Amino acid sequence: MRTNRNRKHTAALGAALTAVLALALTACGGDDEGTKSAGPADTSASADATTNADNAKDKGAAKTDGATTAGGSTDTAGTNTSKTGATKSGGSTGSASGGDTSDSYAFKHPCESGDLSVRVYAREGSSTQHVIEVNNVGANSCGLSYFPRVSLGAANASDHSGDIRPLVPGGLGGAPAYPVKPKTAAIAVIDLNPSGSANALTWINELNVLADGDHMPNADQLNFALGPNVKVHDPKLGLYESSIADAVSSMKQANTKS
Repeated sequence: MRTNRNRKHTAALGAALTAVLALALTACGGDDEGTKSAGPADTSASADATTNADNAKDKGAAKTDGATTAGGSTDTAGTNTSKTGATKSGGSTGSASGGDTSDSYAFKHPCESGDLSVRVYAREGSSTQHVIEVNNVGANSCGLSYFPRVSLGAANASDHSGDIRPLVPGGLGGAPAYPVKPKTAAIAVIDLNPSGSANALTWINELNVLADGDHMPNADQLNFALGPNVKVHDPKLGLYESSIADAVSSMKQANTKS
């Protein structure tokens, strides 16, 4: 009986020691599977934290870059608009404050219809004269022909071959074009019935204007209604001038078929 009790005690003690050793090994990292599982988890967490921090930096940079890009786009768009304007009026790079406003530039760069605004209105104090006002709304100076190409006819006519063309001043010389600076106007005056003839044509109700007959296509021609009771007889058209008074004086010199 004593021998059996000693054996049981020894067996129990051995089992206890084994359990203690197992716990000690586990606490010291002796479990390879547990160590591998814990290691990558910690590394992954650290990597995730680094990645998240980097992502946050990237997002912050993206926001900063986005703001810069947006500002840049606005500036670029502004620059592109300026360049586009310069290209329309002849491709000038211009200066930071605007385009090229010199006459020499205008002589080499004809105006384009997209850079012009054209008005036609009755001249105050006259029952037969109309003012043709061509405004340069572009960024650069540009050149016009000496006078606008003008014809008079019926708005509803299917054939405009019979439209009336005014007389213009002859013997032109000097500069190759009429220069017009940005935000200024070239003015021409037409007198529909200079002599006040009673035998005037009454079927005409439209004035057609091509701002530059030397360089612009016919498609750029503009049509202006003249209203009722218009009388046309041997009309005269003057050259482009900077004022209505000078345009009237030029119109009175018209003696050549346009």
